[in-house]
Amino acid sequence: MSKNNPLLQIFETPLNTAPFSKIKTVHFKPAFKKAIALAKQEIDDIINNTDAPTFENTVVSLDFAGYTLDRVSSIFFNLNAAETNDDIQKIAQEVSPWLSEFSNDISLNDVLFKKIKTVYQQKDNLNLSTEQLTLIEKKYKSFSRNGANLNPSDKEKLRAIDTQLSKLSLTFGEHILADANAYQMHLTNESDLNGLPSHAIEAAQLLAQDKGLKGWLITLDYPSYIPFMTYAKNRSLREKLAKAFGEKGFQQNDNNNEEVVLNLVKLKSKRAKLLGYNTHADFVLEERMAKNPTTVLDFLNNILSKAKPAADKEFEQLKQLAKADGVSDFQKWDSAFYSEILKKQTLDLDEEQLKPYFKLENVLDGVFKVAQKLYGLSFEAVDNIDVYHNDVKTFKVTDEKGDLQAVFYADFFPRSGKRQGAWMTSFKNQWIKDGENSRPHISIVCNFTKPTKTQPSLLTFNEVTTLFHEFGHALHGMLANTTYPSLSGTSVFWDFVELPSQVLENWCYEKETLDLFAVHYETGEKIPTDLIEKIKASSNFLEGLATLRQLSFGLLDMQWHTQDPTKIKSVKAFESTTFYDTQLFPDVSENCMSTAFSHIFQGGYSAGYYSYKWAEVLDADAFAYFKENGIFNKDIANAFKENVLSKGGTENPMVLYKRFRGTAPNPEALLKRAGLIR
Repeated sequence: MSKNNPLLQIFETPLNTAPFSKIKTVHFKPAFKKAIALAKQEIDDIINNTDAPTFENTVVSLDFAGYTLDRVSSIFFNLNAAETNDDIQKIAQEVSPWLSEFSNDISLNDVLFKKIKTVYQQKDNLNLSTEQLTLIEKKYKSFSRNGANLNPSDKEKLRAIDTQLSKLSLTFGEHILADANAYQMHLTNESDLNGLPSHAIEAAQLLAQDKGLKGWLITLDYPSYIPFMTYAKNRSLREKLAKAFGEKGFQQNDNNNEEVVLNLVKLKSKRAKLLGYNTHADFVLEERMAKNPTTVLDFLNNILSKAKPAADKEFEQLKQLAKADGVSDFQKWDSAFYSEILKKQTLDLDEEQLKPYFKLENVLDGVFKVAQKLYGLSFEAVDNIDVYHNDVKTFKVTDEKGDLQAVFYADFFPRSGKRQGAWMTSFKNQWIKDGENSRPHISIVCNFTKPTKTQPSLLTFNEVTTLFHEFGHALHGMLANTTYPSLSGTSVFWDFVELPSQVLENWCYEKETLDLFAVHYETGEKIPTDLIEKIKASSNFLEGLATLRQLSFGLLDMQWHTQDPTKIKSVKAFESTTFYDTQLFPDVSENCMSTAFSHIFQGGYSAGYYSYKWAEVLDADAFAYFKENGIFNKDIANAFKENVLSKGGTENPMVLYKRFRGTAPNPEALLKRAGLIR
């Protein structure tokens, strides 16, 4: 099979990209088996080497081991997120335990750990560079934090826990996707569409036609869900849709995630205690900028004390607006609708006014121009790179010398095989080996409004900031310039990883940036200055409520991962108690946040959701530096590129940040930008 398996061959493709058109689902299982066997052989070669352990023959060899397995895994799990099906999901459930077992085979191998430990104990006498010191320290910690010092019996317990965790997190995601795909609100009465903009009506009609139905179809995908919740005048239908959205993973069907959540937090807690930590949060945060749960909770609660008065005031404004409209019981499904009305009243800003200026292709070109002005990158659309779906666009990225910097994939529209949300990922990391700087293959995946028969894809301003956000992550990957793959690109402390993404969002609000790409898709007219001023004014619109929402998620995450999970009997009851200090709307008994909280139960944000707010402090401080000196200041951009974007995880992030900024971040920059303090 391996001779005919494209996953196991050298990729003889343009720029060594993945040959998606040749890869079939049946190729994955045999590819994983072979790739794991190859990786095991590479590990055995390190273990059986009779020479004395050195940095090169042990630490470096280990970091570069498993190339084929990394390649197969990245292709497979990216497809499982962006273009999955029942067969791929079944394979994911089967191979995830194999990968957990292989990972444990490495971290629990006594001989390998002794070799790593030998090098680690000699590190101060080896004349290592900063990056090399970071690598040996991370490798040693990786072993000690993953059970290398456990006795044989506890090592077996750890293996069992890791296998269960890998399967359960996949199950969690499968349940959410299944519930999201299963729901559709079929409308046949045109009056039910009152308030919706024409593009949303046309999109709903297209969705219905695709399903062979007459009328209009509303789904739980954001480009369908958000416009309906924002504009539909039919309150009972907004309620129906909001409840459907909020009960993903919380219905009495095969996709219920309540037991999955309880089992996940119990297993994480068990694992942490086995490794000598009080809680899962203590384990996670040891390798974060924040260091411990107390720091995180103090940080979140400090911002909460500043945001809560503003949020209360804003909530009352919305409530009074709804009351004047005859709504006496203000509910969650009224929030977006009356927020939009309030925005029109107070800022004279209508999202629909903005959308004609944000044609997707123009926004993408705009973010490319920003990257060019800041970092000297050029993006050339190419059609000879294989893709996994026709929607995916590919680009060759070069630097100012014309040298290849990266391959960039962009996948923008929702479909049934793609999970909700937006994310950046990679098909191949960057590294330097044998004198060659091997460049990365980076991808962003989003769920934006699709083109219709009469209109191109026109983005909301929120979607514009989402594109810039994910592209900020992509720049972190594309500009990577480290020697070792495990330290490259976004391989940084989790509460630092959001800095490149969140800082780039700031450019969306600047006239200099908007003038680069915001033109009316029909007339070619540049976005008027008065609209730009309104966009800038909108950056703080209902900021108290937005901050409170983010804090509520961060606090919920911390509670799940600091409390004793054996005492938690009801997911809903635990969540309701946790939300007490941040809840403004009446509770909806049919809904639950935790059963669809993919960031912490499927993604990498467990005990780390606070990172978004933490990184906002960094990004507000960093952008203030740009604003003081010009948002396209080449010297500052170069300092950010050289000290942050290119360095990956080669040094402590605070050291890197101070080298860029010249000082530690000032938390007041965030509070001032948010309008929460003067």
